[in-house]
Amino acid sequence: MTTGSSSASRPAASGISTYLGQERALRADRLGAGGLLLSVLAATAPLMVVAGVMPTTFAVMGIVGQPLLFVVLGVVLVLFSVGYAEMSRHVHNAGAFYAYISRGLGGTAGASAALVALAAYSALQVGIYGIFGFEVSGLFVTYAHVDVAWWIPALAAVAVVGLLAWLKIDVNARVLGVLLVVEVILVVIFDVASIADPAKEGLSLHAFNPDTLTGAGVGTALCFCIAAFTGFEQAPVYAEETSRPHVLVPRVMLLAVGFVTVFFAISSWAYTVATGPSAIVGSAQKQSAGLLFSLTESRLGSTFTDVLHVLFVTGMFAALLSFHNVVARYAFAMGREGLLPRTFGRTTGTSGAPGTGSLLQSAVSAVVVIAFAVADDKPAGDPTAPVLHLFTWLGNIGALGVILLMAAASVSVIVFFTRRGAAGAQAWRLVTSALAAVALLVIAGYTVKDFDVLVGAGPDSALSWALPGIIGLALVVGLVQGLLLRSRSPEAHARIGLGNEAFQLDKAAQEAS
Repeated sequence: MTTGSSSASRPAASGISTYLGQERALRADRLGAGGLLLSVLAATAPLMVVAGVMPTTFAVMGIVGQPLLFVVLGVVLVLFSVGYAEMSRHVHNAGAFYAYISRGLGGTAGASAALVALAAYSALQVGIYGIFGFEVSGLFVTYAHVDVAWWIPALAAVAVVGLLAWLKIDVNARVLGVLLVVEVILVVIFDVASIADPAKEGLSLHAFNPDTLTGAGVGTALCFCIAAFTGFEQAPVYAEETSRPHVLVPRVMLLAVGFVTVFFAISSWAYTVATGPSAIVGSAQKQSAGLLFSLTESRLGSTFTDVLHVLFVTGMFAALLSFHNVVARYAFAMGREGLLPRTFGRTTGTSGAPGTGSLLQSAVSAVVVIAFAVADDKPAGDPTAPVLHLFTWLGNIGALGVILLMAAASVSVIVFFTRRGAAGAQAWRLVTSALAAVALLVIAGYTVKDFDVLVGAGPDSALSWALPGIIGLALVVGLVQGLLLRSRSPEAHARIGLGNEAFQLDKAAQEAS
Protein backbone atom coordinates (compact mmCIF):
# COMPACT_ATOMS: atom_id res chain seq x y z
CA MET A 1 0.00 0.00 0.00
CA THR A 2 2.78 2.33 0.87
CA THR A 3 4.47 1.62 -2.43
CA GLY A 4 1.25 2.01 -4.35
CA SER A 5 0.46 5.24 -2.61
CA SER A 6 3.91 6.57 -3.29
CA SER A 7 3.84 5.69 -6.95
CA ALA A 8 0.38 7.10 -7.30
CA SER A 9 1.50 10.36 -5.80
CA ARG A 10 4.31 10.80 -8.28
CA PRO A 11 2.15 11.50 -11.32
CA ALA A 12 0.14 13.92 -9.24
CA ALA A 13 3.29 15.68 -8.15
CA SER A 14 4.47 15.72 -11.73
CA GLY A 15 1.16 17.17 -12.81
CA ILE A 16 1.36 19.85 -10.16
CA SER A 17 4.90 20.64 -11.24
CA THR A 18 3.76 20.99 -14.83
CA TYR A 19 0.92 23.22 -13.71
CA LEU A 20 3.29 25.33 -11.67
CA GLY A 21 5.71 25.47 -14.55
CA GLN A 22 3.08 26.74 -16.92
CA GLU A 23 1.72 29.38 -14.58
CA ARG A 24 4.57 30.57 -12.39
CA ALA A 25 7.52 30.78 -14.78
CA LEU A 26 7.85 32.98 -17.85
CA ARG A 27 8.71 31.10 -21.01
CA ALA A 28 12.47 30.84 -21.51
CA ASP A 29 14.43 31.16 -24.78
CA ARG A 30 11.94 33.60 -26.28
CA LEU A 31 14.34 36.53 -26.61
CA GLY A 32 17.75 36.72 -28.20
CA ALA A 33 20.22 39.58 -27.93
CA GLY A 34 18.62 41.50 -30.81
CA GLY A 35 15.05 41.24 -29.55
CA LEU A 36 16.08 42.15 -26.03
CA LEU A 37 18.08 45.18 -27.18
CA LEU A 38 15.25 46.45 -29.38
CA SER A 39 12.68 46.01 -26.60
CA VAL A 40 14.87 47.95 -24.18
CA LEU A 41 15.78 50.76 -26.58
CA ALA A 42 12.16 51.18 -27.65
CA ALA A 43 11.28 52.26 -24.11
CA THR A 44 13.65 55.22 -24.42
CA ALA A 45 11.51 56.49 -27.36
CA PRO A 46 14.43 58.22 -29.14
CA LEU A 47 12.31 60.40 -31.41
CA MET A 48 10.02 61.45 -28.54
CA VAL A 49 13.10 62.57 -26.62
CA VAL A 50 14.63 64.38 -29.58
CA ALA A 51 11.41 66.11 -30.64
CA GLY A 52 9.90 66.70 -27.20
CA VAL A 53 12.34 66.53 -24.29
CA MET A 54 15.30 68.30 -25.90
CA PRO A 55 13.50 71.48 -27.06
CA THR A 56 11.68 71.63 -23.71
CA THR A 57 14.95 71.44 -21.79
CA PHE A 58 16.52 74.16 -23.94
CA ALA A 59 13.45 76.36 -23.54
CA VAL A 60 12.60 75.90 -19.87
CA MET A 61 16.10 75.61 -18.43
CA GLY A 62 17.83 78.04 -20.79
CA ILE A 63 20.96 75.87 -20.80
CA VAL A 64 22.93 75.59 -24.06
CA GLY A 65 25.09 72.73 -22.77
CA GLN A 66 22.46 70.02 -22.98
CA PRO A 67 24.78 67.80 -25.11
CA LEU A 68 27.40 67.90 -22.34
CA LEU A 69 24.67 67.15 -19.81
CA PHE A 70 23.81 63.94 -21.68
CA VAL A 71 27.48 62.95 -21.61
CA VAL A 72 27.69 63.59 -17.85
CA LEU A 73 24.54 61.56 -17.21
CA GLY A 74 25.82 58.83 -19.51
CA VAL A 75 28.91 58.52 -17.34
CA VAL A 76 26.76 58.33 -14.18
CA LEU A 77 24.57 55.64 -15.70
CA VAL A 78 27.54 53.64 -16.95
CA LEU A 79 28.84 53.70 -13.37
CA PHE A 80 25.42 52.46 -12.25
CA SER A 81 25.30 49.81 -14.98
CA VAL A 82 28.63 48.22 -14.03
CA GLY A 83 27.35 46.96 -10.67
CA TYR A 84 23.78 46.49 -11.85
CA ALA A 85 24.94 44.34 -14.76
CA GLU A 86 27.13 42.23 -12.50
CA MET A 87 24.17 41.72 -10.17
CA SER A 88 22.15 40.48 -13.14
CA ARG A 89 24.57 37.55 -13.47
CA HIS A 90 23.51 36.34 -10.04
CA VAL A 91 19.79 37.26 -9.91
CA HIS A 92 17.32 36.41 -12.69
CA ASN A 93 13.88 37.77 -11.88
CA ALA A 94 11.16 39.57 -13.84
CA GLY A 95 10.96 42.05 -10.95
CA ALA A 96 14.53 43.18 -11.53
CA PHE A 97 14.82 46.29 -9.36
CA TYR A 98 12.99 44.95 -6.35
CA ALA A 99 14.62 41.52 -6.67
CA TYR A 100 18.09 43.10 -6.58
CA ILE A 101 17.17 45.36 -3.68
CA SER A 102 15.69 42.38 -1.80
CA ARG A 103 18.89 40.38 -2.20
CA GLY A 104 21.01 43.19 -0.85
CA LEU A 105 18.85 45.17 1.59
CA GLY A 106 16.34 42.51 2.63
CA GLY A 107 12.76 41.51 1.90
CA THR A 108 11.13 44.53 3.55
CA ALA A 109 13.14 46.96 1.43
CA GLY A 110 12.36 44.74 -1.56
CA ALA A 111 8.62 44.92 -0.92
CA SER A 112 8.85 48.71 -0.81
CA ALA A 113 10.91 48.81 -4.01
CA ALA A 114 8.39 46.54 -5.73
CA LEU A 115 5.51 48.93 -5.12
CA VAL A 116 7.61 51.95 -6.10
CA ALA A 117 8.62 50.22 -9.34
CA LEU A 118 5.04 49.27 -10.14
CA ALA A 119 3.84 52.84 -9.53
CA ALA A 120 6.76 54.45 -11.39
CA TYR A 121 6.64 52.38 -14.57
CA SER A 122 2.86 52.48 -14.64
CA ALA A 123 2.96 56.29 -14.41
CA LEU A 124 5.56 56.51 -17.17
CA GLN A 125 3.45 54.36 -19.47
CA VAL A 126 0.09 55.98 -18.79
CA GLY A 127 1.54 59.48 -19.13
CA ILE A 128 2.57 58.79 -22.72
CA TYR A 129 -1.06 58.14 -23.66
CA GLY A 130 -1.77 61.84 -23.19
CA ILE A 131 0.79 63.15 -25.66
CA PHE A 132 0.11 60.20 -27.98
CA GLY A 133 -3.60 61.02 -28.19
CA PHE A 134 -2.88 64.70 -28.67
CA GLU A 135 -0.43 64.07 -31.53
CA VAL A 136 -2.68 61.55 -33.31
CA SER A 137 -5.55 64.00 -33.03
CA GLY A 138 -3.31 66.59 -34.69
CA LEU A 139 -2.50 64.20 -37.53
CA PHE A 140 -6.22 63.71 -38.19
CA VAL A 141 -6.70 67.47 -38.42
CA THR A 142 -3.66 67.98 -40.66
CA TYR A 143 -4.15 65.14 -43.12
CA ALA A 144 -7.84 64.23 -42.93
CA HIS A 145 -9.29 67.57 -41.84
CA VAL A 146 -11.25 65.76 -39.15
CA ASP A 147 -11.45 66.86 -35.53
CA VAL A 148 -10.96 63.89 -33.21
CA ALA A 149 -10.88 64.29 -29.45
CA TRP A 150 -7.46 63.32 -28.06
CA TRP A 151 -8.88 60.67 -25.74
CA ILE A 152 -10.31 58.60 -28.62
CA PRO A 153 -6.95 57.59 -30.13
CA ALA A 154 -5.55 57.34 -26.60
CA LEU A 155 -8.17 54.77 -25.59
CA ALA A 156 -7.74 52.97 -28.92
CA ALA A 157 -4.03 52.71 -28.16
CA VAL A 158 -4.82 51.30 -24.70
CA ALA A 159 -6.79 48.51 -26.37
CA VAL A 160 -4.18 47.74 -29.05
CA VAL A 161 -1.27 47.79 -26.60
CA GLY A 162 -3.17 45.47 -24.28
CA LEU A 163 -3.86 43.05 -27.14
CA LEU A 164 -0.24 42.99 -28.33
CA ALA A 165 0.99 42.49 -24.78
CA TRP A 166 -1.25 39.44 -24.52
CA LEU A 167 0.56 37.96 -27.54
CA LYS A 168 4.04 36.47 -27.63
CA ILE A 169 6.87 38.82 -26.83
CA ASP A 170 8.48 37.84 -30.16
CA VAL A 171 5.69 39.71 -31.95
CA ASN A 172 6.20 42.75 -29.76
CA ALA A 173 9.95 42.68 -30.33
CA ARG A 174 9.47 42.76 -34.10
CA VAL A 175 6.98 45.61 -33.86
CA LEU A 176 9.25 47.57 -31.54
CA GLY A 177 12.29 46.85 -33.66
CA VAL A 178 10.86 48.12 -36.94
CA LEU A 179 9.57 51.33 -35.35
CA LEU A 180 12.81 51.93 -33.50
CA VAL A 181 15.14 51.42 -36.46
CA VAL A 182 13.16 53.74 -38.73
CA GLU A 183 12.93 56.59 -36.25
CA VAL A 184 16.64 56.33 -35.39
CA ILE A 185 17.52 56.51 -39.09
CA LEU A 186 15.39 59.64 -39.54
CA VAL A 187 16.97 61.37 -36.56
CA VAL A 188 20.44 60.51 -37.88
CA ILE A 189 19.46 62.06 -41.22
CA PHE A 190 18.44 65.23 -39.36
CA ASP A 191 21.77 65.23 -37.51
CA VAL A 192 23.74 64.88 -40.74
CA ALA A 193 21.65 67.57 -42.47
CA SER A 194 22.23 69.98 -39.57
CA ILE A 195 25.97 69.39 -39.60
CA ALA A 196 26.08 69.77 -43.38
CA ASP A 197 24.08 73.01 -43.27
CA PRO A 198 24.95 74.76 -39.99
CA ALA A 199 23.76 78.19 -38.91
CA LYS A 200 26.00 81.23 -39.29
CA GLU A 201 28.08 80.21 -36.25
CA GLY A 202 29.22 77.10 -38.09
CA LEU A 203 30.14 73.74 -36.52
CA SER A 204 30.47 75.21 -33.07
CA LEU A 205 31.36 72.93 -30.13
CA HIS A 206 30.27 75.57 -27.63
CA ALA A 207 27.52 73.26 -26.33
CA PHE A 208 30.23 70.97 -24.91
CA ASN A 209 31.88 73.81 -22.98
CA PRO A 210 31.55 73.26 -19.19
CA ASP A 211 30.78 76.97 -18.80
CA THR A 212 27.39 76.30 -20.39
CA LEU A 213 26.34 74.27 -17.33
CA THR A 214 26.48 77.12 -14.84
CA GLY A 215 23.30 78.53 -13.36
CA ALA A 216 20.32 77.58 -11.24
CA GLY A 217 18.70 75.51 -13.98
CA VAL A 218 21.33 72.78 -14.12
CA GLY A 219 19.83 70.63 -11.36
CA THR A 220 16.39 70.68 -12.91
CA ALA A 221 17.85 70.06 -16.37
CA LEU A 222 19.43 66.90 -14.94
CA CYS A 223 15.93 65.73 -14.01
CA PHE A 224 14.63 66.38 -17.52
CA CYS A 225 17.55 64.62 -19.20
CA ILE A 226 17.77 61.57 -16.97
CA ALA A 227 14.12 60.85 -17.76
CA ALA A 228 15.23 60.54 -21.39
CA PHE A 229 17.40 57.56 -20.44
CA THR A 230 14.59 55.68 -18.72
CA GLY A 231 14.22 52.28 -20.33
CA PHE A 232 17.82 51.04 -20.58
CA GLU A 233 17.59 49.57 -17.06
CA GLN A 234 14.72 47.29 -18.08
CA ALA A 235 16.91 44.55 -19.59
CA PRO A 236 16.97 42.39 -16.41
CA VAL A 237 13.15 42.36 -16.37
CA TYR A 238 13.33 39.96 -19.35
CA ALA A 239 16.09 37.79 -17.86
CA GLU A 240 13.85 34.75 -17.37
CA GLU A 241 12.89 34.85 -21.05
CA THR A 242 16.41 34.72 -22.48
CA SER A 243 18.54 31.66 -23.09
CA ARG A 244 21.73 33.05 -21.48
CA PRO A 245 20.68 35.82 -19.09
CA HIS A 246 24.07 35.98 -17.36
CA VAL A 247 25.63 36.94 -20.72
CA LEU A 248 22.89 38.72 -22.67
CA VAL A 249 21.45 40.97 -19.96
CA PRO A 250 24.70 42.75 -18.97
CA ARG A 251 25.76 43.04 -22.60
CA VAL A 252 22.44 44.51 -23.75
CA MET A 253 22.22 46.96 -20.86
CA LEU A 254 25.70 48.38 -21.41
CA LEU A 255 25.10 48.58 -25.17
CA ALA A 256 21.81 50.38 -24.56
CA VAL A 257 23.18 53.03 -22.20
CA GLY A 258 26.19 53.57 -24.47
CA PHE A 259 24.04 53.97 -27.57
CA VAL A 260 21.55 56.28 -25.88
CA THR A 261 24.31 58.51 -24.50
CA VAL A 262 26.02 58.98 -27.87
CA PHE A 263 22.75 59.28 -29.79
CA PHE A 264 21.24 61.94 -27.50
CA ALA A 265 24.47 63.90 -27.13
CA ILE A 266 24.95 64.14 -30.90
CA SER A 267 21.29 64.91 -31.61
CA SER A 268 21.10 67.70 -29.01
CA TRP A 269 24.37 69.10 -30.38
CA ALA A 270 22.83 69.01 -33.89
CA TYR A 271 20.10 71.32 -32.59
CA THR A 272 22.69 73.89 -31.51
CA VAL A 273 24.48 73.59 -34.85
CA ALA A 274 21.26 74.01 -36.84
CA THR A 275 20.15 77.15 -34.99
CA GLY A 276 23.48 78.36 -33.64
CA PRO A 277 24.39 78.11 -29.93
CA SER A 278 23.40 81.72 -29.33
CA ALA A 279 19.92 81.17 -30.79
CA ILE A 280 18.98 77.67 -29.56
CA VAL A 281 17.28 78.78 -26.34
CA GLY A 282 15.23 81.49 -28.04
CA SER A 283 14.25 79.18 -30.90
CA ALA A 284 13.15 76.46 -28.49
CA GLN A 285 11.13 78.92 -26.41
CA LYS A 286 9.39 80.16 -29.55
CA GLN A 287 8.63 76.82 -31.23
CA SER A 288 8.75 74.29 -28.38
CA ALA A 289 8.16 70.72 -29.67
CA GLY A 290 7.71 72.09 -33.19
CA LEU A 291 11.40 73.05 -33.41
CA LEU A 292 12.57 69.74 -34.87
CA PHE A 293 9.91 69.76 -37.56
CA SER A 294 10.68 73.38 -38.45
CA LEU A 295 14.36 72.59 -38.88
CA THR A 296 13.71 69.50 -41.02
CA GLU A 297 11.19 71.39 -43.15
CA SER A 298 13.82 73.94 -44.15
CA ARG A 299 16.58 71.40 -44.76
CA LEU A 300 14.90 68.17 -45.86
CA GLY A 301 11.53 69.23 -47.23
CA SER A 302 7.89 68.69 -46.35
CA THR A 303 7.72 64.99 -47.27
CA PHE A 304 10.52 64.08 -44.88
CA THR A 305 8.90 66.21 -42.17
CA ASP A 306 5.54 64.52 -42.68
CA VAL A 307 7.14 61.08 -42.32
CA LEU A 308 9.03 62.27 -39.25
CA HIS A 309 5.80 63.48 -37.68
CA VAL A 310 4.15 60.12 -38.23
CA LEU A 311 7.20 58.34 -36.80
CA PHE A 312 6.99 60.62 -33.77
CA VAL A 313 3.64 58.99 -33.05
CA THR A 314 4.76 55.43 -33.79
CA GLY A 315 7.82 55.93 -31.59
CA MET A 316 5.54 56.82 -28.71
CA PHE A 317 3.50 53.72 -29.45
CA ALA A 318 6.67 51.62 -29.25
CA ALA A 319 7.42 53.11 -25.84
CA LEU A 320 3.86 52.35 -24.71
CA LEU A 321 4.34 48.70 -25.66
CA SER A 322 7.67 48.41 -23.92
CA PHE A 323 6.58 50.04 -20.66
CA HIS A 324 3.38 48.02 -20.64
CA ASN A 325 5.38 44.80 -20.84
CA VAL A 326 7.61 45.90 -17.98
CA VAL A 327 4.67 46.77 -15.72
CA ALA A 328 3.02 43.43 -16.49
CA ARG A 329 6.21 41.56 -15.56
CA TYR A 330 6.62 43.45 -12.31
CA ALA A 331 3.03 42.55 -11.42
CA PHE A 332 3.74 38.93 -12.36
CA ALA A 333 6.83 38.80 -10.14
CA MET A 334 4.98 40.41 -7.23
CA GLY A 335 2.03 38.04 -7.58
CA ARG A 336 4.34 35.04 -7.67
CA GLU A 337 5.89 36.10 -4.36
CA GLY A 338 2.74 37.13 -2.50
CA LEU A 339 3.11 40.91 -2.79
CA LEU A 340 0.04 41.01 -5.03
CA PRO A 341 -2.81 38.47 -5.21
CA ARG A 342 -1.59 35.11 -6.52
CA THR A 343 -3.57 35.43 -9.75
CA PHE A 344 -1.02 38.01 -10.94
CA GLY A 345 1.72 35.41 -10.67
CA ARG A 346 0.27 33.25 -13.44
CA THR A 347 0.99 33.35 -17.15
CA THR A 348 -1.47 32.85 -19.98
CA GLY A 349 -1.42 29.32 -21.35
CA THR A 350 -1.19 30.13 -25.06
CA SER A 351 1.57 32.73 -25.09
CA GLY A 352 3.29 32.40 -21.73
CA ALA A 353 2.85 36.15 -21.15
CA PRO A 354 1.93 37.64 -17.74
CA GLY A 355 -1.69 38.11 -18.73
CA THR A 356 -3.27 39.27 -15.45
CA GLY A 357 -0.66 41.97 -14.94
CA SER A 358 -1.22 43.08 -18.52
CA LEU A 359 -4.97 43.33 -17.97
CA LEU A 360 -4.41 45.34 -14.78
CA GLN A 361 -2.21 47.87 -16.55
CA SER A 362 -4.71 48.18 -19.40
CA ALA A 363 -7.49 48.82 -16.90
CA VAL A 364 -5.46 51.42 -15.00
CA SER A 365 -4.54 53.15 -18.27
CA ALA A 366 -8.15 53.28 -19.41
CA VAL A 367 -9.38 54.67 -16.09
CA VAL A 368 -6.73 57.42 -15.98
CA VAL A 369 -7.27 58.44 -19.62
CA ILE A 370 -11.03 58.59 -19.06
CA ALA A 371 -10.53 60.68 -15.90
CA PHE A 372 -8.42 63.23 -17.79
CA ALA A 373 -10.89 63.18 -20.69
CA VAL A 374 -13.71 64.06 -18.29
CA ALA A 375 -11.57 66.93 -16.97
CA ASP A 376 -11.19 68.20 -20.55
CA ASP A 377 -14.58 69.92 -20.61
CA LYS A 378 -13.82 73.61 -20.33
CA PRO A 379 -13.95 75.29 -23.76
CA ALA A 380 -13.00 78.62 -22.20
CA GLY A 381 -9.76 77.19 -20.80
CA ASP A 382 -6.74 75.64 -22.42
CA PRO A 383 -8.00 72.54 -24.26
CA THR A 384 -4.57 70.96 -24.24
CA ALA A 385 -4.06 71.32 -20.48
CA PRO A 386 -5.43 67.92 -19.40
CA VAL A 387 -3.37 66.22 -22.12
CA LEU A 388 -0.14 68.00 -21.26
CA HIS A 389 -0.76 67.48 -17.55
CA LEU A 390 -1.26 63.77 -18.10
CA PHE A 391 2.09 63.57 -19.87
CA THR A 392 4.17 65.85 -17.63
CA TRP A 393 2.68 64.95 -14.26
CA LEU A 394 2.88 61.19 -14.65
CA GLY A 395 6.14 61.27 -16.59
CA ASN A 396 7.96 63.11 -13.83
CA ILE A 397 6.38 60.95 -11.13
CA GLY A 398 7.72 57.90 -12.93
CA ALA A 399 11.16 59.43 -13.47
CA LEU A 400 11.50 60.22 -9.75
CA GLY A 401 10.60 56.63 -8.86
CA VAL A 402 13.15 55.17 -11.28
CA ILE A 403 15.92 57.48 -10.02
CA LEU A 404 15.28 56.35 -6.43
CA LEU A 405 15.19 52.70 -7.49
CA MET A 406 18.53 53.03 -9.28
CA ALA A 407 20.09 54.65 -6.21
CA ALA A 408 18.75 51.90 -3.93
CA ALA A 409 19.90 49.20 -6.37
CA SER A 410 23.40 50.67 -6.37
CA VAL A 411 23.53 50.47 -2.57
CA SER A 412 22.14 46.95 -2.73
CA VAL A 413 24.94 45.85 -5.07
CA ILE A 414 27.50 46.92 -2.48
CA VAL A 415 25.76 45.09 0.37
CA PHE A 416 25.06 41.98 -1.72
CA PHE A 417 28.67 41.32 -2.73
CA THR A 418 30.06 42.36 0.66
CA ARG A 419 27.83 39.83 2.44
CA ARG A 420 28.92 37.12 0.01
CA GLY A 421 32.55 37.79 0.87
CA ALA A 422 33.24 39.04 -2.65
CA ALA A 423 34.03 42.66 -1.80
CA GLY A 424 37.69 42.21 -2.74
CA ALA A 425 37.00 40.52 -6.05
CA GLN A 426 34.30 43.06 -6.92
CA ALA A 427 36.05 46.10 -5.43
CA TRP A 428 36.03 48.28 -8.54
CA ARG A 429 32.38 47.49 -9.20
CA LEU A 430 31.49 48.44 -5.63
CA VAL A 431 33.30 51.76 -6.06
CA THR A 432 31.37 52.54 -9.26
CA SER A 433 28.12 51.60 -7.53
CA ALA A 434 28.90 53.92 -4.61
CA LEU A 435 29.67 56.82 -6.95
CA ALA A 436 26.46 56.15 -8.90
CA ALA A 437 24.38 56.01 -5.70
CA VAL A 438 25.67 59.41 -4.53
CA ALA A 439 25.09 61.01 -7.95
CA LEU A 440 21.60 59.56 -8.29
CA LEU A 441 20.58 60.68 -4.80
CA VAL A 442 21.73 64.21 -5.62
CA ILE A 443 19.63 64.15 -8.80
CA ALA A 444 16.65 62.80 -6.83
CA GLY A 445 17.05 65.66 -4.36
CA TYR A 446 16.98 68.23 -7.16
CA THR A 447 13.95 66.47 -8.65
CA VAL A 448 11.93 66.78 -5.45
CA LYS A 449 13.15 70.32 -4.77
CA ASP A 450 12.23 71.58 -8.25
CA PHE A 451 9.16 69.44 -8.89
CA ASP A 452 7.01 72.55 -9.30
CA VAL A 453 9.19 73.57 -12.26
CA LEU A 454 9.12 70.10 -13.75
CA VAL A 455 5.32 69.96 -13.81
CA GLY A 456 4.76 73.64 -14.59
CA ALA A 457 3.12 74.49 -11.27
CA GLY A 458 3.72 77.47 -9.00
CA PRO A 459 6.09 77.11 -6.03
CA ASP A 460 3.14 77.27 -3.63
CA SER A 461 1.06 74.73 -5.56
CA ALA A 462 -0.02 71.56 -3.76
CA LEU A 463 1.14 69.66 -6.85
CA SER A 464 4.77 70.34 -5.90
CA TRP A 465 4.42 67.92 -2.97
CA ALA A 466 1.34 65.87 -3.87
CA LEU A 467 2.74 64.43 -7.10
CA PRO A 468 6.13 63.29 -5.74
CA GLY A 469 4.16 62.22 -2.68
CA ILE A 470 2.69 59.40 -4.79
CA ILE A 471 6.14 57.79 -4.94
CA GLY A 472 6.62 58.50 -1.25
CA LEU A 473 3.31 56.86 -0.47
CA ALA A 474 4.20 53.78 -2.51
CA LEU A 475 7.52 53.56 -0.66
CA VAL A 476 5.88 53.76 2.78
CA VAL A 477 3.01 51.38 1.96
CA GLY A 478 5.53 48.88 0.58
CA LEU A 479 7.59 49.08 3.76
CA VAL A 480 4.49 48.48 5.89
CA GLN A 481 3.49 45.54 3.70
CA GLY A 482 6.97 44.07 4.04
CA LEU A 483 6.97 44.46 7.83
CA LEU A 484 3.54 42.87 8.12
CA LEU A 485 4.57 39.98 5.91
CA ARG A 486 7.70 39.44 7.98
CA SER A 487 5.69 39.23 11.20
CA ARG A 488 2.81 37.14 9.84
CA SER A 489 4.61 34.88 7.37
CA PRO A 490 8.40 34.85 7.80
CA GLU A 491 8.72 32.09 5.22
CA ALA A 492 6.97 34.15 2.55
CA HIS A 493 8.98 37.22 3.53
CA ALA A 494 12.22 35.28 3.10
CA ARG A 495 11.22 34.38 -0.47
CA ILE A 496 10.82 37.98 -1.64
CA GLY A 497 13.17 38.50 -4.57
CA LEU A 498 13.87 34.81 -5.16
CA GLY A 499 11.55 34.71 -8.18
CA ASN A 500 12.05 31.64 -10.34
CA GLU A 501 14.42 30.16 -7.75
CA ALA A 502 11.51 29.94 -5.32
CA PHE A 503 9.46 28.25 -8.05
CA GLN A 504 12.21 25.69 -8.54
CA LEU A 505 12.19 24.99 -4.79
CA ASP A 506 8.42 24.46 -4.91
CA LYS A 507 8.80 22.17 -7.89
CA ALA A 508 11.44 20.07 -6.13
CA ALA A 509 9.30 19.84 -3.00
CA GLN A 510 6.27 18.71 -5.01
CA GLU A 511 8.28 16.08 -6.85
CA ALA A 512 9.71 14.79 -3.58
CA SER A 513 6.28 14.45 -1.95
